[in-house]
Amino acid sequence: MDRNNRMSRLSLYPKHAPRQSVFAGTGEFYPGDSTAVCSPYLRECIAAMEDCCSEANESQKILRQGMYDLPRMSKILDSERVFLLTGESTVRKYKADLTDDLEPQINELLSRAEKGLKTLMKQQSMLQTKVENTQQTKSTARSTINTAGMKKLDVRRLQMLVRQREHLEEELNILQAEVDRMQLEAMSKK
Repeated sequence: MDRNNRMSRLSLYPKHAPRQSVFAGTGEFYPGDSTAVCSPYLRECIAAMEDCCSEANESQKILRQGMYDLPRMSKILDSERVFLLTGESTVRKYKADLTDDLEPQINELLSRAEKGLKTLMKQQSMLQTKVENTQQTKSTARSTINTAGMKKLDVRRLQMLVRQREHLEEELNILQAEVDRMQLEAMSKK
């Protein structure tokens, strides 16, 4: 029931009114007993008690809704913080131990990187010399062909063979580059 209805029923009979006995003659008759009289104050008292009970029930529902999570929240809020203080000498000791553990591994990685760099430099110089050699052989092959005394058929065959050789040299360079790349990958995995 809402609060306005309860207040209006309670305010029908002011608090300073005299109490009436259950057996007073001014009230209504109780239907079960023809001689009993029920006071209107008693009805109002019962209605007020019902209102109080419904209010208490609503309050309990609200309280239960607000407190259902209390055990979990109390565990969360009841956390303990533990601080461990260490001295500077202990920190230095652990730092030295860590340095002793990691320094050999770092040195090993540096030596591997230097070896790999040297290998790459060697391969680059070899590839550079190969490129220079192939360019020289192409220029010398073109200049050495003397087509004056040959027949046209032989000249065509010779040109075709020169083109075929150039094509094969290009394929060789591509395959060599792929082999070099695979070797580098294999070295980097080690």
